Amino acid sequence: MRGGSPQAVLASPAHYSIEQVGSEIYSEAEAARKRGPKSWRAALLEWATRDEQLRTQLFRFVDVLPSLRSAAEIADHLASYLAPCGPALPLALRAAVRAPASLRAQAAAVLARRSVLRIARALVAGDTAAAVVRTAEALRARGVSFTADVLGEATTSEAEADQYAQRYLDLIRELGEASKHWPLREPIDGTPAGSLPRISVSLKLSALYSQFDPIAPLRCEEAVAARLRPILRAARRHGAEVCIDMEECEYKDSTLSIFRSVFGSGEFADFPHASIALQAYLRDAELDARELVEWAARRGCPVTVRLVKGAYWDAEVVRAAQRHWPCPVFAQPWETDRTFERLACFFAGHAGTVRLAIASHNLRSVAAALAAAENQGLSRHDFEFQMLYGMAEPLQEALVARGLHVRIYVPCGELIPGMGYLIRRLLENTSNQSFLRLWLAERAPVEELLAPPEPDRASPRARARPLPPAARFRNEPPADFRVASCRETFAAKLAERRAQPSPACPLVISGARILSGSFLESFDPSHPHRLVGRVARAGLKDADRAVAAARAALPAWARTPVYERAGLLRRLAGEMRVRRFDLAAWIVSEAGKPWREAEADVCEAIDYCEFYALEAERLAVGHECHVPGERNWVRYDPRGVAAIIAPWNFPLAILTGMTVAALVTGNTAVIKPAEQAPVVAARFFELLEAAGLPPGVAHFLPGLGPEVGAHVAAHPDVDLIAFTGSRAVGLQILEAAARTQPGQRAIKRVIAEMGGKNAIIVDSDADLDAAVRGIAVSAFSYAGQKCSACSRVIPVSAVHTALVRRLAEAARSLPIGPAEEPSTFVGPLIDAEAAERVQAFIEQGAREAKLACRVEDVPAEGHFVGPAIFDEVDPRSSIARQEIFGPVVAILAARDFDHALEIANDSEYGLTGGLYSRHPRHIEQAKRDFRVGNLYINRSITGALVGRQPFGGLKQSGIGSEAGGPDYLLQFCEPRTISENTVRHGFAPDVE
Repeated sequence: MRGGSPQAVLASPAHYSIEQVGSEIYSEAEAARKRGPKSWRAALLEWATRDEQLRTQLFRFVDVLPSLRSAAEIADHLASYLAPCGPALPLALRAAVRAPASLRAQAAAVLARRSVLRIARALVAGDTAAAVVRTAEALRARGVSFTADVLGEATTSEAEADQYAQRYLDLIRELGEASKHWPLREPIDGTPAGSLPRISVSLKLSALYSQFDPIAPLRCEEAVAARLRPILRAARRHGAEVCIDMEECEYKDSTLSIFRSVFGSGEFADFPHASIALQAYLRDAELDARELVEWAARRGCPVTVRLVKGAYWDAEVVRAAQRHWPCPVFAQPWETDRTFERLACFFAGHAGTVRLAIASHNLRSVAAALAAAENQGLSRHDFEFQMLYGMAEPLQEALVARGLHVRIYVPCGELIPGMGYLIRRLLENTSNQSFLRLWLAERAPVEELLAPPEPDRASPRARARPLPPAARFRNEPPADFRVASCRETFAAKLAERRAQPSPACPLVISGARILSGSFLESFDPSHPHRLVGRVARAGLKDADRAVAAARAALPAWARTPVYERAGLLRRLAGEMRVRRFDLAAWIVSEAGKPWREAEADVCEAIDYCEFYALEAERLAVGHECHVPGERNWVRYDPRGVAAIIAPWNFPLAILTGMTVAALVTGNTAVIKPAEQAPVVAARFFELLEAAGLPPGVAHFLPGLGPEVGAHVAAHPDVDLIAFTGSRAVGLQILEAAARTQPGQRAIKRVIAEMGGKNAIIVDSDADLDAAVRGIAVSAFSYAGQKCSACSRVIPVSAVHTALVRRLAEAARSLPIGPAEEPSTFVGPLIDAEAAERVQAFIEQGAREAKLACRVEDVPAEGHFVGPAIFDEVDPRSSIARQEIFGPVVAILAARDFDHALEIANDSEYGLTGGLYSRHPRHIEQAKRDFRVGNLYINRSITGALVGRQPFGGLKQSGIGSEAGGPDYLLQFCEPRTISENTVRHGFAPDVE
């Protein structure tokens, strides 16, 4: 091992060597560029990058193009995408945009498709193993080697993962047979004394398991390894290298762990051609590099490291910003470039342990890596350069001319699966900081191309896009289960929860804790024999006492300054943060929510506290409208006593949201939690008291809904009812609230969220990978027990068959099991009654429609019902119209997009809806005409976040403003206007 220990400080190579080597390579590359034909791709991309909006719209058009089936469709989409670009368009395209149905537009569409296909063929080497063999042989004739990558790695089912693995087995076999006839070529095949593999394939581990998820690393490793090992056995037989590619940061630790596990012991511990990619744009890349070298040294058999910069920068920045997680990638390109150089130097210093593959098109990065290798005295067989097929050919020629080993990354596959790759390559070519753009399009001088990566060089074009400033309210960041310590802590909390004796929780009236009388017993839905806890059951007399006490406490609480009430909410949020995993563990046990769902429930509860505290302070300012001699105010007073009737499916979040909304606006509250989740509710009330809730302001009244809930809602001293639950119960509450009773002081205000029959439309041009994943999440996460869950899917006829087939396979692949298992996606239904009801709907559906999928392999213990999908569903049938509240999906075919919208809107409900489409006009049409409270476009329809997606429905899905939004607290208030005449005997103090 050269260069000292793996812990050695990562140092940069000498600056003069980089300039010297870089200048020589540049001169050779320029000569090669001038010898070759003029790049039509460079001209096209230069035109596309003149205008940022045009660039964005063109790439969106390229993304959707493979799914379009006719010239008319292409022309229509082209016009829709390019219409906003106006003056940036050539005259011919402007005419096509103005008249998309014209012959000129049809001709432009054909030309556009031909141009994109031409780019694709230049960057993707065919869709068959035979085509890859021909490409490999052509590359070898040029003196370069190759690595083949099969596109289409977005596997949504285990069947697709099997197909992906089989394509690699077929590819290795075809290449292996062909390679027997290839003559030896130096340096790409090494020397007779030390040969290098002639065959190389690159693959992504996530494609080998449709449920690849770092939350369950052992299950993930087991499933991936089962498909990876046959590929490695084939690779060993044919002398092939296997390189494990890197993907999004979310998968990075799992990928490294599986790589070390598979190649660190057992039959592949001595596999000589193991390779893995490492991304320099990650902030922890240097730590990963040191750990990888240490592991390789212990292994005793060298591995290859493909050093790349990283291709998912935008996605990583966006994902981190959305979750309020630390950004895992460097913000500035120069930071990535500098880390790349440091890592190249580090790996070159450990050439006996790792073989370095430098993957870059950047002249400075290539020169720095080469200088590092030369400074370490490496031979040309100890390292190689890797570049992308169809890109930077002059640079490739320059390196080959120096006798260096160049390997070309050759993607292969069909155009539709390859569009993600193609878009990444187009982005790479056209970004402001792209070396290829600076060199080939903007003709930057060599001094600029070779300038060292330093912060004082960050010109406007090289600077990363700034992130928007943080808003005053920020959603609580979810737990990052990629991190091992996070998983271990939560698992320990679950074990601790199971080891504890089942608690007995009191009802609470005016601070008095009452543990006498009868009890509600709560059992774990995953393990119905397991008692979660017992909660004292309130009766009608308890309800009357609680309402009376709330009425008595109202005047003092209403006069409490809003900053004190908001302070209570913020302290409650703090208590929840401290105990977030403890609360989540209770939710797993009592509500049967899997890990992420349970933890998200706690985050949402925290969000409600923080958001409504801010909103209450905003409302407290009121509104003023003064004119000379007159002063006018609008202020918001509490309504009175609020009855909070909460559901079981969000046992903490919705209970918290409704309760704190009432309290922060000055109302007192009587809290009736769901009888299926009373222990979580009791824990919530304990935290509310710990946060400083004054006695009498809120009362905890667990009991049966038809008994205690109905009584409290109808009580004449209750002024406001906040309810979330079924439509049947909600309508009963609304009817009862409309009847005034003797002694009733005010007309009751009802805020009710009452479920949905939510539809997702899949347009003819939709990204089916995204649609299948989004529907599966929307329909089957938490076993479909969300009011926002998808229960109807409406595909346009062109995609109907493919969508149903892929969705059925995806449903069969979802892990079903106890909620405490980290890999579980589909957990139990809440109780036996719910399971029986859903089973009855499935049996009814089998009589009404065609059963496309029914998963019956479920745990014997627990209230489990597997996913069911019905096709050819009559829109008037029961499974198309009734809320099922379980993992059941009805497929309703639509002739076209207008028909799909008609079907979606033909429902008594109007809670959530979704659309998967890449047609700009259809997206705008859905925004206008899809009548739901929450419309989600090209994403799942569950998981609304406080502040970002205020949540509530139309039609019979609910009444009132959306929870977590700017209007929600107004429902808990009564607006009052005060007008004062300030004129006294002709004297007005406010007139100068």
